[in-house]
Amino acid sequence: MKINWGTGIVIGIAAFICFIMFFVIKMSTDDTYSYDLVVEEYYKKELAFQQEIDAEENLKLLTEKIKEERTNEGWLFTFPKEINPEKVSGTVFLYRPSNKQLDFQFPLKFSGSNLLIPNKRLVDGRWNINIAWDYEGKKYLFKKEILY
Repeated sequence: MKINWGTGIVIGIAAFICFIMFFVIKMSTDDTYSYDLVVEEYYKKELAFQQEIDAEENLKLLTEKIKEERTNEGWLFTFPKEINPEKVSGTVFLYRPSNKQLDFQFPLKFSGSNLLIPNKRLVDGRWNINIAWDYEGKKYLFKKEILY
């Protein structure tokens, strides 16, 4: 059977469509290619974005910066001396971009002017840390990406 150029083009287009459909179906059904959203309630979080910007600006008004370092016990944050730990209420949220199951949140509790995230809670890799707190009617937000 002789195939002319018109038939060859149709066969080529049909083969290309089958090739693309194979990859679309494979990517949408295979669990290894399953990725979650960064945040479950994306639009709700986006509406509060200006408040986050204001809280980060309030952080810049403090006389000292928050210092952080890795120690033998975990990741240590040292807060400015001007903050009275008894008047602070807030949360610490650790987000693991590669695995949603490792994310966790806990209430902000100081030891003196320090906050320690223990080794047993952290797995090696990248973490996004958000520390949000209220102090004397102002909101503060500290964001940091770390490699543990």
